[in-house]
Amino acid sequence: MVHIKGAIVVEGKYDKIKLSRIVDCPIIVTEGFGIFKSAETKALLRHFAQNGGITILTDSDSAGFKIRGYIKGIIGGGEVRNAYIPDIFGKEPRKREPSAEGKLGVEGISEKLLTEALERAGAVGEQRELRGRRVERIDLFDDGLFGGDNSSERRAALLKSLGLPERLSVSGLLDVINSSMSFEEYKEEVKKL
Repeated sequence: MVHIKGAIVVEGKYDKIKLSRIVDCPIIVTEGFGIFKSAETKALLRHFAQNGGITILTDSDSAGFKIRGYIKGIIGGGEVRNAYIPDIFGKEPRKREPSAEGKLGVEGISEKLLTEALERAGAVGEQRELRGRRVERIDLFDDGLFGGDNSSERRAALLKSLGLPERLSVSGLLDVINSSMSFEEYKEEVKKL
């Protein structure tokens, strides 16, 4: 079992079942868009954010990003970490057809990839202390990752190499980079492009 700080937030019960095999923390289920109407779940999320923090682990599809954004908006303080699963196309074994976007969700991702996503988010054990210069938006601009010709293609290549979803915003990318790697490690990843 992997020790996780605080609680993990997932979309559905099958995500919870999958994670309960590998983590030793409370797992909160949003019931997908049910989070929009559930005052109890919102209160629970706020409680955990203030007491140990929450790690949001939603699917990498548009619905997952809407739920993630909504949760971040209702928390109003506390510690919120974002764990992102990579874009992997396929179909979960229990489903007849793939999702609308054709991507695997949390339940379909391997335990190894889930653990790596939680580690990148700083949710596993003690968060790695990264010293030195932080990566800023201007660095992403200078490295051709936004605001220029072919920047979306370069950013997509970086996201793929880091095992992150293609929908991740520039701000989300900065959060992940600054919580999981040093400036020098970032520059090494950019060189690989």
